[in-house]
Amino acid sequence: MSYLFPASTITFDAALRDLASGSPKARALAAHALGDVTDPDSRRRALDALVRALDDDRPEVRAEACSSLGELGDAAALAPLVKRLGDGAAPVRQNAAIALGTLRLPEGFEPLAEALREGPADLRFQAATSIAEIDAARAYDLLVAALGDRDPQVVGAAALALGAIGDARALGVLAPLATYADPGARFDIAYALAELSSTAPPFGGAAGPGQARPVADGSGRAALVAALSDEDRAWDAVTALGWLGDREAAEALGKALTSKRTPLEAIVLAAGTLLATGNASEADSAAAQRVLIAALTARKIHVRGLAVEQLAEVGGAWAHAPLDKFARSGKGSDFLTQIAAALEKIREREAAAK
Repeated sequence: MSYLFPASTITFDAALRDLASGSPKARALAAHALGDVTDPDSRRRALDALVRALDDDRPEVRAEACSSLGELGDAAALAPLVKRLGDGAAPVRQNAAIALGTLRLPEGFEPLAEALREGPADLRFQAATSIAEIDAARAYDLLVAALGDRDPQVVGAAALALGAIGDARALGVLAPLATYADPGARFDIAYALAELSSTAPPFGGAAGPGQARPVADGSGRAALVAALSDEDRAWDAVTALGWLGDREAAEALGKALTSKRTPLEAIVLAAGTLLATGNASEADSAAAQRVLIAALTARKIHVRGLAVEQLAEVGGAWAHAPLDKFARSGKGSDFLTQIAAALEKIREREAAAK
């Protein structure tokens, strides 16, 4: 978790001072800022100050201290962070679990495993992710067991962690849960199934030269398609359908291009993803090209940037003129370097194809 503080220009000495004696807000800001320290001597002083801040009477300060200790990456923070897994405030124990996952120290695995088995739901949720970051192989059985958790958010987190691990055995475990009652967990399960279909080696073994990826598991396809009209999940749904990459996924992405319920950012991503699948119909391919070209003149600057990114990945000869025109326009002035890089990538693909 982050308290979403803006970038701070606070000096190191001021941060140490504020963390020791400032107002609650100043202490939290200082704890947040100390996670960015890079000088070795200063990092040691920051570490000591942040460990002391783990006993602050305000949970927002303790939570930020946990996050910054994870960012500093010092093994000396392990024991103090483990202690905070039992904090009475949910944001603090969650951030402690995140920090332990960031540290990736083997000694942090068992406390997190215990938290996954016995902790409150908000901690079980985060522990599922963190144990996979520390030791994916060791976490597998614990995550499979967590799929039976009584809290759907924990089930979803365990599913996502299994998808990130990439062990093909999880396909058979997750597929029967594709119709899970809770919609959030159902989407997470579908996302994990798609990720496993994209990345897991066949039969759970090491992929050798020439071995194909597993056949796309469409068990969760319905949940992914439904999420294309969900503002919070549309982007991830497009990503997951791209991982599946089969004809059915391409058809769903094609329909999203003209959907009034799909967010514009997800539509632009869907256009690029659709072209990348190689399974788009001629009509959908043409529609995807039109979407990407039109997005170059979108009102929102980040949408224009996304269009350039997607064209760099999938653009062909048809993208040369629109990108050149965009570069000469006022709206393209902020993207000249990216446009040049995109055109170069397109030319390289064209040369390779010849």
